[in-house]
Amino acid sequence: MTSAQWFMLVGGLMLVRGLTSTLLQRSPVTAAIIYLAVGLLVGPSVLNVFHFNPLKESALLEVLTEVAVLISLFSAGIKMPAPFSFARWRAPILLATVSMSVTVAMVAAFACYVLRLPLGAGVLLGAIVAPTDPVLATDVQIRHPGDRDQLRFTLTCEAGMNDGSAFPFVMLGLGLLGLHDLGDGGLRWIVVDALWAPVGGIAIGVVAGIALARLGWKLRREPHKHELMDDFLGLGLIGVVYGLTVLLHAWGFLAVFFAAVALRQTEMKLAKAARASMAAHPDPEPLPPTVSKGALVFKEHLERLSELVLIILVGGTLFLSSWSWDGVGLALFLFMVARPISVLVGLLGTGTSWRIVGLTGWFGVRGIGSLYYMMYAIQHGLPEALALPLINLTLIVVTLSILLHGISVKPLMGQFWRRGKPRTTL
Repeated sequence: MTSAQWFMLVGGLMLVRGLTSTLLQRSPVTAAIIYLAVGLLVGPSVLNVFHFNPLKESALLEVLTEVAVLISLFSAGIKMPAPFSFARWRAPILLATVSMSVTVAMVAAFACYVLRLPLGAGVLLGAIVAPTDPVLATDVQIRHPGDRDQLRFTLTCEAGMNDGSAFPFVMLGLGLLGLHDLGDGGLRWIVVDALWAPVGGIAIGVVAGIALARLGWKLRREPHKHELMDDFLGLGLIGVVYGLTVLLHAWGFLAVFFAAVALRQTEMKLAKAARASMAAHPDPEPLPPTVSKGALVFKEHLERLSELVLIILVGGTLFLSSWSWDGVGLALFLFMVARPISVLVGLLGTGTSWRIVGLTGWFGVRGIGSLYYMMYAIQHGLPEALALPLINLTLIVVTLSILLHGISVKPLMGQFWRRGKPRTTL
């Protein structure tokens, strides 16, 4: 396809999406399924107007997916309910750690014993498909900062964290394949990749988010009364935090998510303190706007645009011959066995409602994050002999996730609401 044809395709889809927003909200399927159908139609599966080769274009696709995930993680972090408490975050933390580890282990075992892949490739494949996606799971995630639904909060918070908690397993898989230094007895991997990288990423993100919140709040109030560009501040925070974290060999995805969480939490605390101090004032001045609220709308638009483009590319990668029983079997094992069992193990003993456990076990949407990890592995030297089958397996998992979860999300969530939600802890 020429650049002009690409402009027409993407622009036309954006026009249709904008004009049919209400119809799509009422339809039983998600917008992602429509984008995928368009990609399959114009791709090699049907019309063969274009074919996107992820192996040859791995560098480009790595950057595109990286940016999409970062924007989505920032949007998710801003929408986290305030104030923060470990009691609220216990379930998603367990999902992003315990359940993540169980999923990687189960997929790695399936890959080694059923798909006959080497151990390193099996662990890498598990790390690629284990994290749930913050980009494609918008229909089961928190809709706005005031949304206090426990199921949505759990799924959103899990997706925000496990895109970073999967990285140690990615590096372990690459290390077992001889593409990353694990150190003597795996000591370097334990100290740097499993301990420092996540802790350092979270710390950098929290400090940066708090600093921007306090600075923006101070500049907007007396005596400065500056007007700030919230969109630029949000994008700038993403860029600085992510770049600094990567330079310090920590996990940037975790840093960006927690920077957004800290930004919103701090702004809410400052606003609460300001309301309390102005309670006795006869004519209090209105509170200044917040960076998190101003940046959210713009980020959500970017998120939708990146979702549209990347899913079209997914559809444009698949030939009819790309489908294999290995890929379908892996996807069904992940959705029907590994994900439900890992969620059950992670949430056991937390007091979480069985209905929420069941829905959490099903709504483990895989998508753009998995594509990013796949491209990351290729850019770090994954040989073509392993890259090709892993790409094919990952694309099938992502495609089936878009289809199966996209078809089931609205009916199941509607039934969940009609029957009455369990008592929420939020």
